Amino acid sequence: AMAQTTERVVAIGTSTGGTQALEEVLTALPRVCPGMVIVQHMPEKFTAAFAARLNGLCRIEVKEAETNDRVMPGRALIAPGGKHMLLRRSGAQYHVEVVDGPLVNRHRPSVDVLFRSVAKAAGGNAQGIIMTGMGDDGAAGLLEMRNAGARTLAQDEESCVVFGMPKEAIKRGAVERTLPLAAIWREIATA
Repeated sequence: AMAQTTERVVAIGTSTGGTQALEEVLTALPRVCPGMVIVQHMPEKFTAAFAARLNGLCRIEVKEAETNDRVMPGRALIAPGGKHMLLRRSGAQYHVEVVDGPLVNRHRPSVDVLFRSVAKAAGGNAQGIIMTGMGDDGAAGLLEMRNAGARTLAQDEESCVVFGMPKEAIKRGAVERTLPLAAIWREIATA
């Protein structure tokens, strides 16, 4: 039996338009908020600079994920470009694993890979958020999260640069609620 944990995990997936969207969400967050795991489709070498820039702007800690990094309150881990990121659980704690692997939905990191691992490791302790982006990466994984008891949200069409990923997730029944970008940080802060 898994050790009981009440630690919340917020998983976010985004692509085209996501760097600005993430900046808006993460800079609005208070220092005390649930731990986050984030896939932003980006080429290798760009994610470290992106994470470092956000870390300088935010009250929370933002870093490019490395294997065994702990997911903890007030910290956001961003999947490195060119690698997949998985959520793992040991006892009552969550950590990430950064792995090589084939492209999934034409992406590495893939939102689906992250969301599927969150569904398995965190289930109802998780919240999944799909934001602006092209294509359908994340839709299947978000549905797995919802089926595992997680709360699921999508950014609304009006505030998306590209409504592809949220639209596909909504179509598949993976999304409980859609929200404008400006409202998403509050949902994370109270997750």
